[in-house]
Amino acid sequence: MASEQWKNDVAYAMTPFKLLSWPIGVWPLQVYNIYSLIRCILATCCMSIIVILPSMEFRMGCTNAEQNIDGLMLACCGVLGVLKTICFRIYAKNLTDNYGSALNDYLTIENAEHRVIMRRHAYIGRVLSCSMVCFSYVSVVIYALIPLLGDDLASNQESQINITDEDTVLDYPMPSRCALEYLHVPTSMHTVICFMEFIVLVLTCTCNHGNDSLFLNITLHMCGQVKILKTNFINFNISSPQVYGRFNALIQKHNYLMELAKKLAESINFVLLTQLFISSILLCIMGFQFILALKMNNVVVMGKSLMVLCTFLTQLSVYSFVGDYFKNQMEEIGLFIYQSSWYNLPIKLMKNLIFIIMRTRSPVKLQAGNYIVVNLATYMSILKTSISYLSVLRVMIDT
Repeated sequence: MASEQWKNDVAYAMTPFKLLSWPIGVWPLQVYNIYSLIRCILATCCMSIIVILPSMEFRMGCTNAEQNIDGLMLACCGVLGVLKTICFRIYAKNLTDNYGSALNDYLTIENAEHRVIMRRHAYIGRVLSCSMVCFSYVSVVIYALIPLLGDDLASNQESQINITDEDTVLDYPMPSRCALEYLHVPTSMHTVICFMEFIVLVLTCTCNHGNDSLFLNITLHMCGQVKILKTNFINFNISSPQVYGRFNALIQKHNYLMELAKKLAESINFVLLTQLFISSILLCIMGFQFILALKMNNVVVMGKSLMVLCTFLTQLSVYSFVGDYFKNQMEEIGLFIYQSSWYNLPIKLMKNLIFIIMRTRSPVKLQAGNYIVVNLATYMSILKTSISYLSVLRVMIDT
C-alpha cells in the first residue's frame, strides 16, 4: 500500500515534466547514454533552424518591418531554447541530485501533514507549468495557421486588388521565403515546409517552456521541503528523548537543503540573465508593434503582438513568483527558529541556533548573473521601465 502511494505521488509530481523533457534529452532521472545525447543534439539542431532562417532573411533584406520583428522574436526564442537545453545538459548533475532527492523525499514522508505540503507544491508546479506551456502551444498553432489562411485578414482595411497566381507571394510560419528560394526549395512543397516549420516551433516551445517547467517544478519542491523543515523546527519536542540527535538531524537537513538550493541557483544563473535581457527587449519591441497595429487597425498584427506579450509576461511572472517565494522560504527559517521554544533547549544547542540564524540572513536566491535577484520587485521594475518606454514612444507617434 505504501509503495502504491509512493508511486502515485511521484507520478503526480514528475510525470508531466518527464514527458516534456525526456524527448529533448534533459530529463534528470534518465540514463545519460548515447541515446539521450542524440535526442539532445537533434533537438538543438532543429531549434537552430529557427535562428538560421530568419537570420538569412535579415541578410538578404527581402522582409518588411513586421516580418523583421517576427523573425527577431523567433530567433530570440530559439536562442533561449538552445541555451536552456545546453545548460541543463552541462549542469545535469545538479538537477539529477535535486530530482533524486525529491524521489527520496516522497519515499520517506513522515506524516500526512508533510504529504499535504508536498502535494500542494506539486500542484502549484503543475498549474504554473501548464499555464506557460499551453499558452505557448496555442500561440504556435495560431502562428502556423496564419500563413495557411492567407493574407486577407492582414489587409482588412485596404482596398481589394486582384492578384494573379503568378504574383502570389507564399508565406510561412517563420520568415523564410527568400532563404528557401536561395536554397532552391520548390514552391510546391509549401504545405510540407509549413508543417515542418510548425514542428520546429513546437519543439522550440518545448525546449523553452518545457525546461522552465522542469526547473520551476523542482524549485517549488525545494520550497516545500523548506516549509516542512520550518514546521519541524517550530514543533520540536524538547521533552522527548534524544534531543541532541533529533535537533542535529534538523541542522543537517538544513545544510543539505542549502547545498541543493545552491546547485539549483548555479544551474539557472546564466539562463536567467539571458532570459531577463531578451524578455525586456522583446516586451518593448512587441509593445511598440502593438501600439502601431492598434493605430492602423491591423487586427492580425495586434493579435500576434498580444500573444507574444502575454507569453513572455507569463514566463517572467512565473519566474518572479517562484524566485520570490523561494527567497522568502529560505529567509523564514531563522524566523521560525526564533518563534520555537529555543529557550528550553540545552545551552550547547542554543549556541548552534545562532549559526543557523546567521546563515538565513544570506539565503540562497535565484539570481541572473549573480547580481540581479529574480523576484517580484525585479518583475515590477521591468514592467515599469517597459511601460515608461512605450508611453514615450506613443507620445512620439501621436505628435
